[in-house]
Amino acid sequence: MPDHVRIKDLPPSERPRERLLERGATALGTDELLAILLRTGTAGVSALDAAQRLVKQFGTLHRLAAARANELSAVRGVGRDKAVTLAAAFELAQRLARELHGDAPLLDTPERVADFLRDETRLQRVERLQALFLNTRRRLIGRQAIADGTLDTVLVHPREVFKAAITANAAAVLLAHNHPSGDPTPSEADIKVTRDLIRAGQLLRIEVLDHVILGHRSIERERDYVSLREMGYFYS
Repeated sequence: MPDHVRIKDLPPSERPRERLLERGATALGTDELLAILLRTGTAGVSALDAAQRLVKQFGTLHRLAAARANELSAVRGVGRDKAVTLAAAFELAQRLARELHGDAPLLDTPERVADFLRDETRLQRVERLQALFLNTRRRLIGRQAIADGTLDTVLVHPREVFKAAITANAAAVLLAHNHPSGDPTPSEADIKVTRDLIRAGQLLRIEVLDHVILGHRSIERERDYVSLREMGYFYS
């Protein structure tokens, strides 16, 4: 068997490119769409077989998109160059999702904050605290990553948050971070950091509107996020 197995060498019923042209992209399975990106397989594995191996190994598109290029290339039939192609395709999908939100999204509810950040945070493997800067109409005018890793009051200093907020001429600040574990329940450190930043904002007359923590939906959780304001951790 040759080292490179081409999709065009497969029977017509197994050619996802032709099926896409005939029926449209929505008619294809995830493995078939991946096979089109892979184009050819390697090591005696067809592109479709390699795509099916990817789906089996990673289980979900979420996990597949979050995989590093070296993890993708380790799957038989993929290799380095095709792993790079897949990583580029997933990044383009992320950029498209961000572009669809527009230049100045309205972030006046926890749900809208979660919708704005969901696509980018679901692929992050560590916690990342972000400050979102809003104008008086609650539209986004800037943002800044404050800290990576489990929140700690030593690492998250109000100076970093509010220096950027003042530079952006923000009327208010929203805090948001992700829990890679999937459980958005706030930790004691999350609550303490939030309250410290609320007090600092009061001194500077820049309101901290909310702190939204994103996780994943589950059977027990209908929503994939929590709002610390809705949970009662903000002072009135």
